[in-house]
Amino acid sequence: MNEIVMHDVIILGSGPAGLTAALYCGRAGKKTLVLGGETLGGQTAGIAVLENYPGWAGSGLELSEFMKKQAETFGAEIKFISAKNIAGDAETGFNILCDDGNRYVAKTVIIATGASPRKLEIEGARELFGKGVSYCATCDGFFYYGKDVVVMGGGNSALNDALYLADVAKNVKIVYRKSAFTRAEDVLRNRVSERENIECLFNTDLKKVAKRDDERLVLTTTDDQEIICDGLFVAIGHEANTDYLTEDIPRDNMGRLIPSELPTGMFVAGDVQSELKMQIATAVGTGCSAAMDAIAYLNQL
Repeated sequence: MNEIVMHDVIILGSGPAGLTAALYCGRAGKKTLVLGGETLGGQTAGIAVLENYPGWAGSGLELSEFMKKQAETFGAEIKFISAKNIAGDAETGFNILCDDGNRYVAKTVIIATGASPRKLEIEGARELFGKGVSYCATCDGFFYYGKDVVVMGGGNSALNDALYLADVAKNVKIVYRKSAFTRAEDVLRNRVSERENIECLFNTDLKKVAKRDDERLVLTTTDDQEIICDGLFVAIGHEANTDYLTEDIPRDNMGRLIPSELPTGMFVAGDVQSELKMQIATAVGTGCSAAMDAIAYLNQL
C-alpha cells in the first residue's frame, strides 16, 4: 500500500479536460495528482489528424503528450491508473481506491473521465469484439489494408472513421439507420461523398454479425439482407464513464454529471459533464473552469 498523502486536488482522467485542469491547478501551486486511466489522452489520442482544435495541426496523441508535459512542468503528478470508487467528502477528504490497490486522498476532486464508445448490442457483436468487430478505426484500421470494411453510425465519429479507413481499405460501406447524415458536419459529409471507395447505405440497421469459415464477416440487416466484409467498425455514440461513482450522485438521462448537483469539493469537466458538446475545445474550457472553481474553493479553506 502507498503512503497516504493529502493532495489539494485529484483529477480523474488524462484527456484534454483533465490535463487542462492539471495545468491550472499545478500552476496555482496546488498539490495536484492526475489519475489518468490506462492510457494518455482518452478519445483524443485516437484522432489521426486533428483539424478542429485551434492552434494545433498534429495528431490527437501528439496534443495529449504536449499537454501532459505542460502540466508536469508546473508540478502536476500523473499516474496511469483508474479509480474503482470514491468515498469520503470534502470535510474528511475524498478517499479514492484505484485499480493498483492503493488509495489516494484529496481535499477536492475533478471528474474528467470522459466517455467511451457505446457498445453494439446485437447477436455476435460481443463475441467477435477484437475478431473483426472494432470500436477504434485508428487503432485497428491497418489490419484491413486492401480489404472490405463497414462502418456503423452516422455522426462525425463515424464519418471520420470512414474517411480514415478509405485510405487503408479497398472499400468502405457506411450503414446508417436514418435517411441522411443530419448529425454530421457538412465538411465531413462532402468529403465522404467525394470518395469513390465509400458507399453509404441509408435506412439500414444491423441485427446480427457472424463469421464465416473463411474468416470474413456476415452482417445481417434488420430487413434480412446480408453484407459480406472483413471488418466492422462501430461508431454509434458514447456513454459517460461514471461506473466508479455511487448511485447517489445525480446524472442526467445520458448518465453524465450535473455540475450544480455535485457534492461540495467535487467538480466536473469534459465529455462526462451534462449538456456539453463533445469537442476538444469545450473539454479544455470546462477543464479550465473546473480547475479555477477548485482553486477558489481551496483558497477559502
